[in-house]
Amino acid sequence: MPTQMNKLRLFHHFLARHGLYAVSLSSLLAVSLLAGRIAYSRSAMFGFLLWNLILAWLPYFFGLWAAHLHWRYPRRWWALLPPAGLWLVFFPNAPYILTDFLHLTPRAPVPLWYDIGLLASFAWTGLFLGIYSLRAMQTIVADHLGRAASWLFVLTVVGLSGLGIYMGRFLRWNSWDLVFHPRQIFADVALRLTDPLAHPGAVGVTVLFSAFLFVCYLTLTAIPSPESLRS
Repeated sequence: MPTQMNKLRLFHHFLARHGLYAVSLSSLLAVSLLAGRIAYSRSAMFGFLLWNLILAWLPYFFGLWAAHLHWRYPRRWWALLPPAGLWLVFFPNAPYILTDFLHLTPRAPVPLWYDIGLLASFAWTGLFLGIYSLRAMQTIVADHLGRAASWLFVLTVVGLSGLGIYMGRFLRWNSWDLVFHPRQIFADVALRLTDPLAHPGAVGVTVLFSAFLFVCYLTLTAIPSPESLRS
């Protein structure tokens, strides 16, 4: 029994360290606000936010999967390839929710301030799901390749994420289209990379959201723990 309790305690600390309880509470708040809006307005106007939140959870779960494998089997780097690949494909879905503010406009009978809070709660949750999963993956890369390589990894991921947000919001591609329509996606990307001046929107959205995500990542991961403040 003590051994089983120790395992549960270690698993609890693992989940807490990766922010599961925090993002679960944040998701509960967001979904509750959405349910309240639907009940009050009798309209599923913002029902798409629930689907976007589910998609934002996918990279978090894949990152958690990779982190757990790394925790249990630190030398088996090859076991990390499936969850890491899935994480990278779905990662832009987490910060993508930030762009849902595009739908913000007065819609009676719901007050505008309520919709601002609703969209903010979903955007906040998506952002943190992305940050926690990126931190987990950076830790894995740092353990295998070193600290410098891990920051190069972060920069690469946020750059790809900015491009992914543009492709999702404005070109309407989805993560699973990489499986079903890879040639068309790579053709769209190549067209914009080879002639960026002809596609200023692609460059602007990519740079803006990449920079925003990187600064948010630096800011939130730099927050010291209470234990470190006491030392």
